This record gives sequence, C-alpha cells and structure tokens, in this order.
Amino acid sequence: MSVPIADHALIGDTHTGALVTLNGTITWLCLPRFDSPACFASLLGDEGNGEWALAPAEYAGATHRYHPGTLVLETEFAAGTGTVRLTDFMPHRHDAPTVVRIVEGLRGSVQMRTHLRLRFDYGRTVPWVRADGEGLSAVAGSQSITVECPVPLVPDNGGHAAQFTVRAGDVVPFMMTWREWGRPAPTRRHAKELLLDTIEEWTAWSSRLRVHGPWADIVSRSLITLKALTYEPSGALVAAPTTSLPEQVGGVRNWDYRYTWLRDASFVLDALTGNGCLAEAIAWRNWLLRAVAGDPAQLQIVYGLNGERWLPELALPWLAGHRGSVPVRVGNGAAEQFQLDVYGEVLAAMHAARQAGMRPDPDAWALQRALVEHVALHWREPDEGIWEVRGGRRHFVHSKVMAWVAFDRAARAVVEHGLPGDADRYRHLADQVHTEVCHEGYDPRRGTFVQSYGSASLDASLLLLPAVGFLPATDDRVVRTVDAIAAELTRDGFVQRYLTDPPQEASPDGLGGPEGSFLLCTFWLVDALALRGDYAQASRLFERAITAANDVGLLAEEYDPVAGEPLGNFPQAFSHVGLVNSARLLAGGGRRALPHLRPVRPLTRHAAEGHR
Repeated sequence: MSVPIADHALIGDTHTGALVTLNGTITWLCLPRFDSPACFASLLGDEGNGEWALAPAEYAGATHRYHPGTLVLETEFAAGTGTVRLTDFMPHRHDAPTVVRIVEGLRGSVQMRTHLRLRFDYGRTVPWVRADGEGLSAVAGSQSITVECPVPLVPDNGGHAAQFTVRAGDVVPFMMTWREWGRPAPTRRHAKELLLDTIEEWTAWSSRLRVHGPWADIVSRSLITLKALTYEPSGALVAAPTTSLPEQVGGVRNWDYRYTWLRDASFVLDALTGNGCLAEAIAWRNWLLRAVAGDPAQLQIVYGLNGERWLPELALPWLAGHRGSVPVRVGNGAAEQFQLDVYGEVLAAMHAARQAGMRPDPDAWALQRALVEHVALHWREPDEGIWEVRGGRRHFVHSKVMAWVAFDRAARAVVEHGLPGDADRYRHLADQVHTEVCHEGYDPRRGTFVQSYGSASLDASLLLLPAVGFLPATDDRVVRTVDAIAAELTRDGFVQRYLTDPPQEASPDGLGGPEGSFLLCTFWLVDALALRGDYAQASRLFERAITAANDVGLLAEEYDPVAGEPLGNFPQAFSHVGLVNSARLLAGGGRRALPHLRPVRPLTRHAAEGHR
C-alpha cells in the first residue's frame, strides 16, 4: 500500500528532488535531473521498484519538520527505549548529486534498521551491486551509485540491509552519490561538514526574503519550496518533481509534471520579485525568452528544463501506479497542443518583468512583437485551452481573454515603456477581442461568462478576468461570474476547475471520472474576492485553503476536502505561487500590491497614436 502523498516531504539541490516519508523512506528520486529516470520509484509501485528505508526497527511515533529557513528535513522517532533524529538533505550541487542521511541518538538506546533497494530506469533495472565494509557501489549501463556508511550492508530480499544500535550522542552518517560511469569520483567530504554548509547556504538565501504579514511562515516555506523546484543551471521552474500522482485515486488523470509550463509565468514573476527573489526572477525571465525563441507558430505550453521541445509521452507498464492509479506516464503530450492563451502568458510575463524594473532587451521585444503578430492571425481559432483538454478544440473564453492580454500588453509596452511598435493597432486588436468575448463568451440568461462560446458551463479560469485587467472586479458581469463559481464549483471551500460531469454537455477534457479541487483555482477565487473589496470573505477562504498544506507546509496540485487528502503531483509549484501572491495581496490590506494586479488604465487613442 502506497504511503499517502501528505506524509511526504521534499529535499533537493535545485537540480533534482527526493520525497521522504514520515517513516524515513525515500520513495522517489530522479538522478541527475528532475526529469531523469528515477532510481527510487516505490511511490508509483512498491518497494521492488526502489526505495531507501531508514528508521528504528520499532517505534511508537514520528514527527518531521524543516530546519528553519532551509530544505534540511529533521525527523524524530520516539521508540520505547529512546529517541533518535534522522536528518535528510541534498547538498547544493557543486559536483555530483548526493543524498545525505544522518542518524543521531538523542536519548537512550535505539535499534535502527536500513534497507536500500536501488532500481534504475523508473524501478525496472536491477543494478550490479558490490558491497564492502564501507558501503556499496551499484552499476547499470552508464549509471553508477556509491553509498558510504560506517555499518556493513548485507544482501537482503532484493536489496541491502543493516541493523545497528544508536545511543545518545552517537552519529551515524550515510551518503549516496550518483555519477556517470567513467567520470572521476567526487571529492569526499564529511557528512557533518556538508550539513553545516547546506544549512548556511539555505539560511543565507531565505534571510533575504521580504515576507511580512500574518502568514509569513507559510509564505516563506512556499518560497523555499519554489527555490527548491528551480532548475538552477537554466533558471526553469519545474511544475513538480513527480509524475503520475493521481488527480483521482484509481483514475487515469495521471500526468508528468517534471517540466516547465509557460502558463502563469507572470504570476511566477510576481511571486519572486515581490518577495525579494530578484535573481531567480531574472533567471526565469531569461529562460522564458530562450525557450520561446524561434518561429511563433511553434510556441509550446510546456518545455524541458533546458528548453527542450520534444517531450514524447509514453506509459510505463511495469509500475502499478500510486494506490493502483494507472497509467504511469513519462513525457507530456500537451507539448503538441495549440493553446492560444500561452501567447498572452508570455506577453504578460514580459510586462510584469518591465514593471518590476528588469531592463528590456531589444531582441526580446522583437520576439514579443513576432508573437503578437502570430496572435493577430490566429486568435479567432479554437484551441485546447488552459486545461490542455483532450476532448477536442473549442473557443475557450480564457484563451480569448489571454489573446486580449497579448495585444493589451503590447500596446502598453509602446506607450508606457517607449518600445517601438504600433500601439494604435494593438489597441484596436484588443478592442476587437474584448467586444467578441463580451458577446460570445457571456450568457445573458444566467448573467455570467462561460467556459467556451455556446456553452452554459462555468470554468475557474474565468476568475482571472479581473486579475489580468480584462474587466474590473466590481463589474456586474464579473461579480455574478465569481459568485456563480463560488456557488457551483466550490466544494467545502475548495474550487474545482470545471464540472467533469456536466448534466447537458460533455466534459471538455475527454476523460471520465471526477477529480479533486484545484488549489490554484481556490487562490484565484481569493484574489477575485479581494480585488472587489470583499477582504473578510477572501481571508476566510485563504485560511481554509492553506489547511490543504501538509505538516511541513507543502501543497499538491489538488485537494479532496471530503477525504482530507492531497491529490496530484507533489509538491506543486503553481499551488505555492498562488498561495504567495494571495497572501501578499491580503497582507497589503486589499491594495493591489502585485504588479500583475495593478489597475489597468485604458489607453486613449491620443496616447496610442503618439507612440506608433
């Protein structure tokens, strides 16, 4: 039986990340990158697919927490004969990826047990293992792993195990290092030295965060998590370090999130720049520009960590799935979809970067103008939309609104930042889109905007209408839409993307079965309420939303409020982005503190004509 998602914590080195359970087992780790094949994959199968257990042979209870301001995980086990602490972390990547596990005796005497099963290629390949008195080495093809420890590891049930006793004051370190076969072994360092260096590096970074207000602790933890999900060599932000954690237990909505989505790029920039993470924001902006460079017709919604475009999707039949949820997928077929909204996302992100004071780049603006011209040719076409549906293209309202954003931000770049271009034409295009959406995307019978033209269904993405400046939050049509979403798409305080079983029309995603509530959508509702001045209700909803975090402050993509458990890939970057931005908006007393949420002043024709 798989360990619940909520019982996991994340450790990482800003190149990859591992999930560690409350009972001291590493169930997921991809090496050397987030999107590499896993060497521990029991999260999506069983212990035979690879894991590393380290805990007392018998214990009464366990608690875990992060060392303050860091990604260093500390788990305390209370046994009948004493107490021990297990410290798990990955040192900052200076050479080869390394996992360090330190067992420390706190009280009494405790019998410990470790069991290591290494399985390369997502739990499929059993390596050749050679053990000696100082650990073991494992090899399969080009991959090599060494484990250093002071206790002998002996073959046991498809892996290697050891039992040892820890007394108060004892320290027993384990270090696991990955390297490509044939490359020289990294310089050996003591585990305690690596621990001190890792704590120092994380606390130096987190001490620069500008976080205030009543939710400062969970916002800081979210920003540390976002830093951990950054692929440092390129600046990309991985959506999650996992693949195929189900959106419904036993269901088929199991996707690979170990890539970087352009969606919500502007909100990511807001979260980073607004809280003191300027270096990360600049790296993200620069990655974004490199990834989208080229033919605008080939723009994708999702890219690899270095901007790779070919992400073929396939299933891994040897993995039984988390709690039996299959298929287990690697790669992501959404990279091949046409999603109109992504062009607006890129233009909005570049606008947010300019608003944050990042220096414009002439080549970057030339690329943005090319993207705008592509939108001008194709904005009337249907697409797969923000939710990457697999049930056929539609004229999604959110997609059209983001086309409006592309034209609006282009006009503003000319008028407000002095960049070259025809602001009057951009504004005219924006007005065309605005008029069509208000006519075709609005249902006068129910008095709300709808998911797609001709539909009667609601969609949580409509909550972004005021956030992107399409209409004021106090516009009657927006108010009624927000209220309808709160009434019809909300379950126990959590918002669903849309109804997967609407009574009169087919579900847009082409898949069967229900799903959990999307945490990001819940934070969108918080913002929509705050922007119209309903701060009390927004604050109550925010307080409810953050209860979805587990005991170390991590959020999944979705949440089941009935079962009280997280669903989907974990931890999910955009859930944490939503939390950070909503908290900042509320902590500002309802003021539009985010660059992305500043009042959008209509551009007059006189102003536009003066900046052609």
